Amino acid sequence: MTQDATYIWQQVGWPALRYDPVAVGAALANARRAQGMVEGKLAALGFEQRLELAAEAWSQEAVATAAIEGERLDLAAVRSSVARRLGVGNQGGANAPRDVEGLLDIMDDAVTRCADEVTHERLHGWQAALFPTGYSGMSKIHVGGYREDAEPMQIVSGPMGRERVHYEAPPSVQVPDEMGRLLQWFNAGTEPDALVRAALTHLWFETVHPFEDGNGRVGRVWVDLALARDSGEASRQIRTSQRLLDRRNEYYEHLEQAQHGGLDVTEWVTWFVQQVRVSCEEASRTIDDTLAKARFWMDHNGKDLTERQRKAVNVLLDAGPNGFEGGMSTKKYESVTGTSRATASRELIELQALGLLTQVGAGRSTRYYVNLPGWGPDGPVKTAGGTTAKRSRDEG
Repeated sequence: MTQDATYIWQQVGWPALRYDPVAVGAALANARRAQGMVEGKLAALGFEQRLELAAEAWSQEAVATAAIEGERLDLAAVRSSVARRLGVGNQGGANAPRDVEGLLDIMDDAVTRCADEVTHERLHGWQAALFPTGYSGMSKIHVGGYREDAEPMQIVSGPMGRERVHYEAPPSVQVPDEMGRLLQWFNAGTEPDALVRAALTHLWFETVHPFEDGNGRVGRVWVDLALARDSGEASRQIRTSQRLLDRRNEYYEHLEQAQHGGLDVTEWVTWFVQQVRVSCEEASRTIDDTLAKARFWMDHNGKDLTERQRKAVNVLLDAGPNGFEGGMSTKKYESVTGTSRATASRELIELQALGLLTQVGAGRSTRYYVNLPGWGPDGPVKTAGGTTAKRSRDEG
């Protein structure tokens, strides 16, 4: 690192980023293994199930990438828009605002046109879609083109008058050339591994910070494109933005550290690849839950259930093994199905007798859980036959 260089783009040799393949190797192998599990499990699902999973993952990713920037989106409106785009689920909800539709447009473009060349114009279009009015909040910004302001582009935090500058990007006059080099490198595909390419592209793009606003969202959409080139539609299941939101402080810290360091970015690449691995593992668990739900209804096919009973069981199944906190009580069943207390109690007892639910506790403390391994609470679980089984914390 040169003595007078504060930021990585000031280094002699920039932008020749490098990493140690041996040091990254273990993280990369683990990520590839997790990615392969996702693709293999998806193959066991039907087309409609894959679409439903993709719709939910896409919706959550859109909300997450906006949340990283401090913007809260209406998940229900996002889900409705995604459902209309994919032709699944409830397509009759409220329309999302224009800027949210723009975000969904560019996320879709990144996946469906992942094989197409990434150009200046394409990136300009992505950024413009995020700001259809030409404003970011109350401030008018330059959209559909790289920043041109002579003022430094800085990442700042803290109250006015006591701001802390975390990072300063290259001057605007350098941005076209900087982006030209990045696009040439990415489109040439000289980095053979897609996960490493995604890590390097994201760091490089965020370092140049070419737009007045929207750099984070555009940079993460570019990650989506890199992953889609590698695994196609399966990449929709891998919620990298959700993982980065969950580790937002780490995410910013690792970016800042890399932007203040030398051209060897091994630590950043390793960390990023690890986040992709965790995203794949979480996607794999979601697919497992979907497979469990499908097997559950196959096992109970033909049992005579009311629409209320089927709805209540699906609510429990959709929540996942630990998603419906406290289990299903008579009062919750009333709320979910809109029935009376007496009917709720009777229908829950029927579901337990039929083997769809397991019972825990007695009297006012009675709770019901889906009768699947690992879907009950810790402690004894009463089975349909009246016996009890001890379920460990690791299983629950």
